[in-house]
Amino acid sequence: MTDPADAAREYVLETHAETVELVLRRADAVAETWDGDTTADRSAVADSLRARLRAAGAWTRLPDVLAGAARAVGHSLSAPPVADPPYVAATSRGPMLRATFPDGRLVILVQVFEVERAGDSRRYRGGPRYRRGPTTPDDAVRATFK
Repeated sequence: MTDPADAAREYVLETHAETVELVLRRADAVAETWDGDTTADRSAVADSLRARLRAAGAWTRLPDVLAGAARAVGHSLSAPPVADPPYVAATSRGPMLRATFPDGRLVILVQVFEVERAGDSRRYRGGPRYRRGPTTPDDAVRATFK
């Protein structure tokens, strides 16, 4: 039996590669606006990425990615997902897609940013710092089913 998280991840990588690539390119554009390799401004990460994905038409594709991934793990959504919480959210790590089923919760993250907290390094003091994360689809697409 295939692990549901693996099936969902494989589906996203195989069927929605173009959307994932677009998310990666928009994350690059977001990071180029920062003064340096990191930023402490969460809105310069999550909000900026969401705005760029909306402008590119990718944000509205994410509910279809989620619905297809749900089918790939043998489920269907009780209602058509929308490009807003609880189905799709812009996080400080990247777009997160979520669906809950009787036997578990599917979470897909296209991780394009990393969060470094003050305790993670002596380099930063204060709140979290955000940096550009994975740059390939294989590294960026994460899925869990719990």
